[in-house]
Amino acid sequence: MECKIAVLPGDGIGPEVMEQALRVLDAVGRKFSHKFHIAQGLVGGAAYDVYRTHFPDETRKLCEQSDAILFGSVGGPVAELHLEKWRSCETSSILAIRKAFSFNANFRPVRIFPELKGLCPLRSEVVERGVDLLFIRELNGDIYFGRKENLVRDGKRVAVDVAEYTEDQIFSVTHTAFQAARKRRKKVTSVDKANVLHVSKLWREVVHEVAKEYPDVQLEDMLVDNCAMQLIRNPSQFDVVLTGNMFGDILSDEGAVLAGSLGLLASASINAQGFGLYEPPGGSAQDIAGKGVANPIAQILSAAMMLRFSFSLGNEADAIERAVSSALSAGLRTGDIASTAETPVSTAAMADKIISFI
Repeated sequence: MECKIAVLPGDGIGPEVMEQALRVLDAVGRKFSHKFHIAQGLVGGAAYDVYRTHFPDETRKLCEQSDAILFGSVGGPVAELHLEKWRSCETSSILAIRKAFSFNANFRPVRIFPELKGLCPLRSEVVERGVDLLFIRELNGDIYFGRKENLVRDGKRVAVDVAEYTEDQIFSVTHTAFQAARKRRKKVTSVDKANVLHVSKLWREVVHEVAKEYPDVQLEDMLVDNCAMQLIRNPSQFDVVLTGNMFGDILSDEGAVLAGSLGLLASASINAQGFGLYEPPGGSAQDIAGKGVANPIAQILSAAMMLRFSFSLGNEADAIERAVSSALSAGLRTGDIASTAETPVSTAAMADKIISFI
């Protein structure tokens, strides 16, 4: 198979971990006789330096001409966020890409590697029940894309962000969630705030309409505050967690803590046509950029998701995931997952070991 991949390393640790993910893809291509055509583009602060914009037309065209997008991270150092280069960087880059390609469903799997159970902050008896869940978050609606306004009322400053959903947006992501559940343990937990919010009342109504088309999948409704508690109290009860943009943003990061580090998790954003963007959720981590200590596993597992979702290369994705587990079983740890008794390895060393198991 031949595949064209738009690679957008971005800022901070993005280029470092992307380099290792591309090495892993090269090893997979050689082992399974595939050709991955890599075309790199600029995004975020790296793009601003050249084009004075965070998502230039050149990068958009590159993505349009590709079969999938492998994304790194964007964003600047905390002390420099007031600078033009970094101001609104995420909004005008990754959010702009999501809007440009109508990526409406974000997949964020969370599972605990057996080798890293000690990193989970939960009690051992809770962890032993198993943690293997999938967040599916709607990406195109909600408060991030609703009406926004800053005004003065009665001499006082007022800010307005409106949460808005159309039934079509909810229908689309709900079908995606139920179809994903059919391939897992056949349970969907729909998370909302329907006891208070009109937008959540519509969400629940539409979800129940869609559920009738999937009689083999169990549906439960859960209020977002209860879900936040249950993720810590008993995460093994969840299979597919379906929710809106803002709740999903928060809950998926809460779920990420269960695995022990954002450096271990991957994500995919898919549109209705099946075109996808794959990225680690951890951010640019500018404080460790250039030091060669970042964990490349999230970027590598994002590449594995790309192979599975965009190219239907399940065996190849399995090979990467097994290789990651084998490297962890062999005792390799980057700084974010190393205990005080363990010696951290470099970004490249972790990738070297993963490649050796492919």
